[in-house]
Amino acid sequence: MRKIYLFFFISLAGLISSCEEEVETPSFDPQFEFQPLEIGRFWIYEVDQTIHFGENDSENFLFFLRDRIRTSYFNAEGNLVFVVERSRSEDQVIWAKDLEYTLLIRDLSLLRTINNQTLVTLNFPPEVGRIWNGLAYQAEGMDDFEIEILEGDLVRVKQEESDDEVTFRDIRYEVFQKGVGLVEKYAEVVTYCSRNDCLGQQLINGGEKIHLRLSDYGKN
Repeated sequence: MRKIYLFFFISLAGLISSCEEEVETPSFDPQFEFQPLEIGRFWIYEVDQTIHFGENDSENFLFFLRDRIRTSYFNAEGNLVFVVERSRSEDQVIWAKDLEYTLLIRDLSLLRTINNQTLVTLNFPPEVGRIWNGLAYQAEGMDDFEIEILEGDLVRVKQEESDDEVTFRDIRYEVFQKGVGLVEKYAEVVTYCSRNDCLGQQLINGGEKIHLRLSDYGKN
């Protein structure tokens, strides 16, 4: 009888251990390989940012961002949520924590939540011409994102491409690489001077341009 109890407890312990391992390192569906999600994965980006404060008044910043998945958990809906720690550096030697955000896959979509704002950044499996609502989880409610390029291991998502050359410019896109994740992000959202003396001259009087390009990635 004691041997039976011993066998039962060993089996139970093995089952519990197995379940815990599945939570930490879940099996990965190949259709989601444009954004691998696993604790310890990291991405380092070179960032070129320009902030426009007014007409002929802007400042440029060059720095690095490091995103690293530090943990994961199951939310109330049963989705596996990955917590990403973002750090910033001027020289890649001294890093300072900037913020944390989350990534998760729900209903065949990649959701990225930063500062309580959720974007549906990618739809699986990627297909050229596929369109979805990138703001489906935000109060604004509607902004069409579209897969415009799918070549080899790269997929490019057009988030916005508008420029009326009079009042505003809004150009945003992201590029993902199979087996890597996000490799490039570009966002230029600015307004033009609309006074009578500068209308139509595309003189920027406010906004921001930011360009992230992947320089390194891996797992530690």
